[in-house]
Amino acid sequence: MNLMSKVSIMIADDHCLMRQGLKQILELDDELVVIGQASDGNEAIKKGIEKAPDVILLDINMPKINGIEALRRLKESGIKSKIIILTIHDDKEYLEETIKIGADGYVLKDADSDTLVTAIKEVNDGKIYIQQSLTTLLIKGYKTEDEYNENLKKESLTKREFDVIKLIAEGLNNREIGERLCISEKTVKNHVSNIFKKLNVTDRIQAAIFAFKNNIKRI
Repeated sequence: MNLMSKVSIMIADDHCLMRQGLKQILELDDELVVIGQASDGNEAIKKGIEKAPDVILLDINMPKINGIEALRRLKESGIKSKIIILTIHDDKEYLEETIKIGADGYVLKDADSDTLVTAIKEVNDGKIYIQQSLTTLLIKGYKTEDEYNENLKKESLTKREFDVIKLIAEGLNNREIGERLCISEKTVKNHVSNIFKKLNVTDRIQAAIFAFKNNIKRI
């Protein structure tokens, strides 16, 4: 496979053995190539902007600047790279915060290699990937998962609202959704507000989880 057709990856982690091990594992897949590594948050920001890989694997616990702040600065820089948080933290607060900032994926370091490869390919295709074992963290606050599902009646959504929630699940903001659907940003905002009310959710994360759990496909 031509190098240009491969998914390019940068690994940001302060442990050299972790970076080297991930590189070896990922490059067993002919569709992936590691083009850069970073050992701290500053380096992750600098190299991420310089190299502009398709996907950045970003640890949270890093020296100088932690992964959450590095994620925020990378997103603010406007780079097109998709960013997957790869961490030991199976904590709801970390998960929600990084997704709100704009992370495209969240995978634990104890995941198997197939899970990580799948995550990389899915975020590269424009999806949000949350490791399946973590989705239960995002529905805490409801007494049971059945109660959560009862509050998410997808039959109540209009076709256009379905179109919008699909794109919310891809991580697009209101402007990007408007461009994709050829409608105004104000109209998108109204649709998003209606979706939140109908599904009894309070933010885009919960709306995205609804899309994941109900297997709503990409447009």
